[in-house]
Amino acid sequence: MNQPLAYVHPSAKIADTVVVEPFATISKNVEIGEGTWIGSNVTIMEGARIGKNCKIFPGAVISAIPQDLKFEGEDSLVVIGDNTIIRECVTINRGTKALGKTQVGSNCLIMAYAHIAHDCVIGNHCIIVNGCALAGHVVMGDFAILGGLTAVHQFIQIGAHAMIGGGSLVRKDVPPFTKAAKEPLSFVGINSIGLRRRGFETAQINLIQDIYRILYQKNFNTSQALEIIEAEYDATPERDEIILFIRNSQRGIMKGYSLSKNGL
Repeated sequence: MNQPLAYVHPSAKIADTVVVEPFATISKNVEIGEGTWIGSNVTIMEGARIGKNCKIFPGAVISAIPQDLKFEGEDSLVVIGDNTIIRECVTINRGTKALGKTQVGSNCLIMAYAHIAHDCVIGNHCIIVNGCALAGHVVMGDFAILGGLTAVHQFIQIGAHAMIGGGSLVRKDVPPFTKAAKEPLSFVGINSIGLRRRGFETAQINLIQDIYRILYQKNFNTSQALEIIEAEYDATPERDEIILFIRNSQRGIMKGYSLSKNGL
């Protein structure tokens, strides 16, 4: 790494195999792992920790201070895993004293113009499509996908393997393995195609489908549905993940889609 047209602070810890293109800016207190590519006009500010073999495209700003009036200049980080791609003009703000860091996992794809606010935690293998906006403290499980132009309210939880349709407004938690769409955001099925692609067996997918039928299609309230699920189905990782997610939800989970509620 020897690019005279880029600015790299002398104290930044940059692996020898990192490529920094012209007009990039890398501040102090930054660490970048082997094999990562930093495109031209990328700005990496204080507190960034970027893993190996990442690609950060022109115009991205990583680790700017939070857009949070409670921020008082405390030390905090942005931590990005290995093999993650960050496309043009993405902004990822660093954490506040609430969590101390904003985290993006490994093998993620963050598409152009997405914004990830302070104290978000994004799992591994996630996809955030163009123009998405995540407010502070959002948590996304592994393999979750946000369709383009989706806006996510602060403190929302999005479960692993969930898929949210483009243009959605996410105001409630989205349980794992589901598909979410409509307005207001609603359950529209399970992400069966994604689960098959990731090696889930038919029996596992059928179990997930049966659980969500009880939750969303049998006219039980959430507490009743969870009691029935625990009574009728043996413990499996998928069953337990769904139950734990719903029981730990602070904002409540999205509702089932109803034709009558939407005036149809």
